[in-house]
Amino acid sequence: MKPEHTSENLIFGRNAVTEALRAETPIDHILVVSAGGPLGAICAEAKKRGIVVKNVDSRKLDQMTENGNHQGICAVGACTGYATVSDILRIAEEKGQQPFLILCDGIEDPHNLGAILRTAEAAGAHGVILPKRRSASLTQTVFKTSAGAASWIPVARVSNLATEMIALKKRGLWFFGADMNGSPADQTDFRGAAGLVIGSEGFGLSAPVRSQCDGIVSLPMFGQVNSLNASVAAGILMYEVVRQRMNRNQ
Repeated sequence: MKPEHTSENLIFGRNAVTEALRAETPIDHILVVSAGGPLGAICAEAKKRGIVVKNVDSRKLDQMTENGNHQGICAVGACTGYATVSDILRIAEEKGQQPFLILCDGIEDPHNLGAILRTAEAAGAHGVILPKRRSASLTQTVFKTSAGAASWIPVARVSNLATEMIALKKRGLWFFGADMNGSPADQTDFRGAAGLVIGSEGFGLSAPVRSQCDGIVSLPMFGQVNSLNASVAAGILMYEVVRQRMNRNQ
């Protein structure tokens, strides 16, 4: 049976999703009404392959599939495969550069994530790290918003962002979280092995992630609005890192 697709590259229906898994089709995550019964085996196979499975209301699947015969399950195709954190660090090592990573803590808007990926690729970041939960992922919307940059910059997905930060700190990385109450970014030294941590659009940095940051940095604000869109703030901070690293090499 040929998988059914929509504009978001959805595959829905029990047989279609089963065949997509067998064919190792790139799948970002699976949405399921109930992980029990006949769908249990499909969900178990997906989890074994490291694919995130999310429980949703059947009305959400009705809407996403335009009332297609989804049979309680829908797979969202990935626009590209995920890298590992080790892959990202290896890229920096092969280039003879200090690692420059972007960590997205709860960026759930795919347009924001796409914009961050586009700027990260342009700024020469070695990779982006996302949490598996509470985050947008590599869907077609992200790919389009990134203007194709999602195909070029490695993106890793980890189970727990704070835990991953602890492991990376042991490998010499320093992490700087973005927050309007931080130290001025232009007075912060980003020239070593560094990771910029960008918080969610509505809530900023989560408490566990903030606790693992070595510093909190901010941008000067002179207007009546005291915050910037997450992707805009991320872009400005990325180019502060670029500025400092270029000056060091001159």
